[in-house]
Amino acid sequence: MLSGKKILIGITGGISAYKSAVLVRLFKKANAEVKVIMTKAAKQFVQPLTFATLSQNPVYTDFFNPENGEWNSHVRLGLWADIFVIAPATANTVAKIANGLADNLLTTTCLSARCKIMVAPAMDLDMYSNPATQKNFSILKERGVLFAEAGDGFLASGLSGKGRMAEPEEIFETAKNFLTQIQDFNGKKVLITAGPTREKIDPVRFISNYSTGKMGYAIAEEFASRGAEVVLVSGPVEVNAKSHKITILHVNSAAEMYEECVKQFPQCDIAIMSAAVADFTPEITAETKIKKTGDEMTIKLKPTKDIAKELGKLKQENQIFVGFALETDHEMQNAESKLNSKNFDFIVLNSLKDKGAAFGYDTNKITIISRSGTEKFDLKPKNLVAKDIADKVKQLLEK
Repeated sequence: MLSGKKILIGITGGISAYKSAVLVRLFKKANAEVKVIMTKAAKQFVQPLTFATLSQNPVYTDFFNPENGEWNSHVRLGLWADIFVIAPATANTVAKIANGLADNLLTTTCLSARCKIMVAPAMDLDMYSNPATQKNFSILKERGVLFAEAGDGFLASGLSGKGRMAEPEEIFETAKNFLTQIQDFNGKKVLITAGPTREKIDPVRFISNYSTGKMGYAIAEEFASRGAEVVLVSGPVEVNAKSHKITILHVNSAAEMYEECVKQFPQCDIAIMSAAVADFTPEITAETKIKKTGDEMTIKLKPTKDIAKELGKLKQENQIFVGFALETDHEMQNAESKLNSKNFDFIVLNSLKDKGAAFGYDTNKITIISRSGTEKFDLKPKNLVAKDIADKVKQLLEK
């Protein structure tokens, strides 16, 4: 089931550490390779010998092993694993991970790991519900950390409530689902643009738009999760990519985005133009701050290069080219015009008239328009919109 998969399990100092022995056994029964890191506090609950026996590997508890003089490299451990499962994850360890602390082998490995990280929180109900802990959970979730959510039940304190570590079988299933998800874009290189551009007026001012980059980054994450090598050309945004399979090329202006796209496009199998690129840029950029000298100021603008149109001219038969159209009126007409003039295989239309869609929202409502027809989708979270777009690309690849 998980043959060839490498599982790194982190065990921290909670009473539910005894359940982690079952978790190790489940992974081994699924033919995965397992290595275990324990904190010093964890050793107070279960001896390392238990996990060494079950995993059939030495257990890592510190940076340096005095018995054989070996250095336990957190970097190598982080690179080795396909997933790093921390179970139990105490409130203390969750706080350390959320805030980038690296004061033991487990947290240091977590900070340097390139694989997916998963936590199974385990703590008393008041610690669990504390605003600081809830904030730390939110931080980790925003970074893409997987959660095996804590359950309600009888706790070691004698109280009953939320904070009980998920059962080993639940943790195993969550990790297995991540590790066995379809890799239908394996071997494909995908170019994606995201976010706005900024066109400088002077050293302190610029022309831009309201794009947050959330849609483009969600598309990048979807393709990366399905095996693709992703190059993301991103304008200035506050969104972070989570997958190590995403290479981000940061740009500011439309001209910079054009240069990167032209450079990357010939090597890609799929290109998706989701960025909100400025159509115009100041004809002259002042070298110093423009001072207020009257009641009016005129800025002369010139057109930017139409990135999609230029790439459409370069498009080869074996490449799939996808565009975006954000419209406020005559939506279908404008989108269909872009589909033809820019040589897209299909175009993703979203309208500012749709509540909860487009700039700034975590949701979007799209219509996919191709030469073979039109598909309308309901309002949904942008990660699910990204899945719909990737699925459409997959259909074209299979033709």
